[in-house]
Amino acid sequence: MQPIRKIASKTVVMPSANIDTDQIIPARFLTITTKDGLGRELFADWRYLSDGLPNPDFILNKPEAAGCRILVAGRNVGCGSSREHAPWALLDYGFRAVVSTEIADIFRSNSLKNGLLPVVVDAATHQWLIEHPGAQIDIDLERMRLTLPTGVSAAFPMEAFARHCLLNGLDELGYLRSRLQDIEHYEAAHSV
Repeated sequence: MQPIRKIASKTVVMPSANIDTDQIIPARFLTITTKDGLGRELFADWRYLSDGLPNPDFILNKPEAAGCRILVAGRNVGCGSSREHAPWALLDYGFRAVVSTEIADIFRSNSLKNGLLPVVVDAATHQWLIEHPGAQIDIDLERMRLTLPTGVSAAFPMEAFARHCLLNGLDELGYLRSRLQDIEHYEAAHSV
């Protein structure tokens, strides 16, 4: 996992509420056991026409979406079934953060464990982002602030452990491995 400190990028805006995990990565792709290549299937049912060609009206198929690392979504993004493939697909496509006023709990947890930053902002900041697609914004995980190009910034919550892991590029197992010496010391001191 790559450490996250700051993300500076233009945004891709998908203002729909309740974008669920089956829309993010349809169930037919859940048999894939590797993360590589899932970005091609991201939003597959919206992104591609029935003949398999790219839907020219879908935002990810437009030139302005190229290289954007921040997805701004409507309320309750990531709802639906639990599937780790959803953050895998977003990351493989190139997104590093998802911004909304509400992010479903399981999707949020899966995102944090895989290095995708879920950012929950206030309604006014979110509305500004929705109204200004393609805006260049800065997300600072160290300060836990999102800054708009206007200079206005908004705080976002992040639990301490998740923040530590993201800042250091660690998943839960990596964190435990980083504490191996402390664990061994504790076990030695408390062995029977």
